[in-house]
Amino acid sequence: MARSPHAKKGTDMGVDLSGRVALVAGATRGAGRAVAVELARAGAFVYATGRSSRVAGPSDMDRPETIEETGDLIASAGGQGIALRVDHLDVGAVRGLVDRIRSEQGRLDVLVNDIFGGDRYAQWETPLWEHDLEGGLRMLRMGVETHIITAAVALPLILDTGEGLVVEMTDGTSEANSGDRPGVGFYYDYVKAGVDRLVRNFARELRDTEVAAVGVTPGWLRSERMLEGFGVTEDTWREFCRKEPSFGISESPTYVARGVTALAADHGRRQLAGQVVTSRQLADLYDVTDVDGSRPDCWGLIADHGWSEEDPEVIERYR
Repeated sequence: MARSPHAKKGTDMGVDLSGRVALVAGATRGAGRAVAVELARAGAFVYATGRSSRVAGPSDMDRPETIEETGDLIASAGGQGIALRVDHLDVGAVRGLVDRIRSEQGRLDVLVNDIFGGDRYAQWETPLWEHDLEGGLRMLRMGVETHIITAAVALPLILDTGEGLVVEMTDGTSEANSGDRPGVGFYYDYVKAGVDRLVRNFARELRDTEVAAVGVTPGWLRSERMLEGFGVTEDTWREFCRKEPSFGISESPTYVARGVTALAADHGRRQLAGQVVTSRQLADLYDVTDVDGSRPDCWGLIADHGWSEEDPEVIERYR
């Protein structure tokens, strides 16, 4: 994938989104939070939404992060935006959100669909007939239905704005999700393969417009939950590589967020419409890096060496 000649160089990592308006749905933690912060850092006005709130309490994810913290991080980055508690399964709430954006901004340039919250319902290594049915169906609703609702409601405003971008965040390349995902279970696999299909369907229906729909997958993400589970922090994460060398291919949420931000500024992004691209592919295309200057290529490693490579020398070649 050649480097884009259209990426606009400017502030910080080289992107200027001044005057643009973005909605990052599912921005309480992880990649969504990082994308909201980086878009705002680059100058976009960002509406960041999530269900976990200081005021209303945690969502069923039962995590400590709140959407208000994301708003604080946007402000700390020198950006502008609003952090709002929104349940994207609630069509009325999503309509109210988009009506608010239309009233306050008169435009919407970028939609990032990063809603999930189905992790707590995943049962690894469990066949369909043994998997909790209610939890599995909840995962489908959280991972697919929320994305459809949000895109259906937000797209009219994006189309009215003109040149726009819809980013569908997922887990896995099209190649990985068309094959066997070992151990993830029926419902998780179905959700991520379903998002891949959403990208293609959105792109087809938008083909005669100025709006591009692109799928983006991070690799092994050092989310808050992942770091906590491994007993490390973003500053000490390499310590866990002594126990599990494959963790060396992991990446910070900022890595994929920088790529998405550069994509949002690229007037030539329609070349990617209908595709699912990795954080590494975006890094190569737009000349961005992770926070430590590396360019992890988790999905490249998996494609070349399978799902269980533990040789530190091999892993280092994909950074």
